[in-house]
Amino acid sequence: MSELAIFGGSPVRSEPPPPWPVHDQSELDALADVLQSGSWGGYPAPNRRARRFAERFAAAHDARYGITAANGTVTLKVALRAAGVRAGDEVIVPPLTWLATAAAPLYVNAVPVFADVEADTYCLDPAAVEAAVTPRTRAVIPVHLACRLADMDRLREIAQRHGLALIEDCAHAHGARWRGQGAGSLGHLGSFSFQSSKLMTAGEGGILLTSDPELHARCQSLVNCGRKEPGYDDFEGAALGWNDRLTEWQAAILEAQLARLEEQTRRREESAGHLSLLLAGVDGLEPLRRDERITRTANYQVILRYRPEAFAGVHRDRFAEALAAEGIPCEGRFYNPVPSDPAFQVSATAYPQIRERYGDAITAAQVHCPRAEHALLHEALWLDHPLFLAGPPAMEQVVEAVEKIRRHAAELALLTRPSGDRARPGRRPRSPRPPWPAAPSR
Repeated sequence: MSELAIFGGSPVRSEPPPPWPVHDQSELDALADVLQSGSWGGYPAPNRRARRFAERFAAAHDARYGITAANGTVTLKVALRAAGVRAGDEVIVPPLTWLATAAAPLYVNAVPVFADVEADTYCLDPAAVEAAVTPRTRAVIPVHLACRLADMDRLREIAQRHGLALIEDCAHAHGARWRGQGAGSLGHLGSFSFQSSKLMTAGEGGILLTSDPELHARCQSLVNCGRKEPGYDDFEGAALGWNDRLTEWQAAILEAQLARLEEQTRRREESAGHLSLLLAGVDGLEPLRRDERITRTANYQVILRYRPEAFAGVHRDRFAEALAAEGIPCEGRFYNPVPSDPAFQVSATAYPQIRERYGDAITAAQVHCPRAEHALLHEALWLDHPLFLAGPPAMEQVVEAVEKIRRHAAELALLTRPSGDRARPGRRPRSPRPPWPAAPSR
């Protein structure tokens, strides 16, 4: 009988990762308080708890203002509209992200323009951004991906030189810091998600951060149907907004979640650092390059770069299945490249603003971002974040499982490429799940 768990052997790690999401009496007490208050919704906007949470979250990330909203897709859309992006404007985005980053420009009648990522960080490449700027470019949305931050120094310089709005997609970056400053406060606006798998969650929800009083007022107005209320009425003109408000139920949970963020961030970073040291002696797997200007990582997921030649040519997706079977929660095809994601169906019939640049539809053939495609389809291995709350001993089990697979790589290579090697159409990264019982494919 094979020693590999994927073929029925005993896994290296038998205990599940720490449960996610984390919750305790704090959430129960907060929800009971909302229930008895009788004030459950997002209006008046922002309501009492939503206002208090926004202030605390903004302060924790070094921003002056926070604007809560229904989810992280909404916050990107609102940010673009508040920043003055109009019909036909271009917005530069990476293809290595959840598709909402590229869909948000479409929702405000703008045009997403894809720029490639850096090969060793998987974050938006400033040189590719510079090359993508045209007279129609109005904004850039860098994504702080998984365990790394985009090069905000260079991106700020490019944005300033070309007069562009810089909107950080921080859906993976709660608690991260660049040169000691919180993610989300580095550009003009920062967008966070509180979806189920995120480092803070209320099931859904989102927040925008800014230190610009006019952007704050415009964003708050747009989230609240375009109303101009005391505290966010001091700007010229008006705009038709949306009912994108956060409920008091969600705000109550998020206050409790924020109280844990600092300690959880510290624990994840300690574990991720220990894993990096252990991997220094492991051929075929290496962490993404950590820029010295990143003074704290969030580690939503920890991404490793996989080289098949170190494992008898086994494809990344099969390796990920084998590693998950050994009790190490992980993903291979975590995202599709956005232009080829089956859920990213963008035609000029529905979005006429794209016609001048893309013709009848945005297709993968029109987007040349080879580094992002290689990373997503062949190289990136995503380790699920709850495992990093288990501490350094769990990191040693990761390396033990990797070396076990290496010893039996020739056996694993006899299998065909896994049938489940494509990300599911339109899926968000699902909440981490225990990989037991192990199965050869999914």
